[in-house]
Amino acid sequence: MLNSRQQLSMFVPVQAAIELEQVRRVVDPVQSSLIPAHITLCREDELGDLPAIRSRLQSLHLPAISLSFAPAEIFYEHGLIMHCITGQDAFLHLREFVLDSKDIRAQRPHLTLAHPRNPKAPGNSLEVAANLPTPLQLDFPSICLIEQSGNHPWRVLETYEFSDGA
Repeated sequence: MLNSRQQLSMFVPVQAAIELEQVRRVVDPVQSSLIPAHITLCREDELGDLPAIRSRLQSLHLPAISLSFAPAEIFYEHGLIMHCITGQDAFLHLREFVLDSKDIRAQRPHLTLAHPRNPKAPGNSLEVAANLPTPLQLDFPSICLIEQSGNHPWRVLETYEFSDGA
């Protein structure tokens, strides 16, 4: 049986992700083939009480979360990342709601363009990402419970929509 892992992620909406995905395919085709551009909301080790988390997500009465990102920078040799520069408070409050606790680890939202665990792609360079709009403003309309089995692409198990705030 393949090892599997789950996490909660917020995918960049398809229309907003066009330029991001073009860059990701060049700078890290491996990561691009495994998962679309996203923000990780909760990692697998935080999903211990998944039934309670699902219940909270099913009663999600929060507006869509809006985040802005700085230009890409290099991390861990050939990784490329865009750090969140506005919206971090909303992200923290969302994590506290989902995990039903204020005693959670600090997690800064970011977009990974190239993951350093993958081999360095021939097109991996900061210059490739330099044409992305900055700051990059994105609205995330939903939270997805996703799963990866072995080294296969991630798949969406469930989707939870944000409300319109009304």
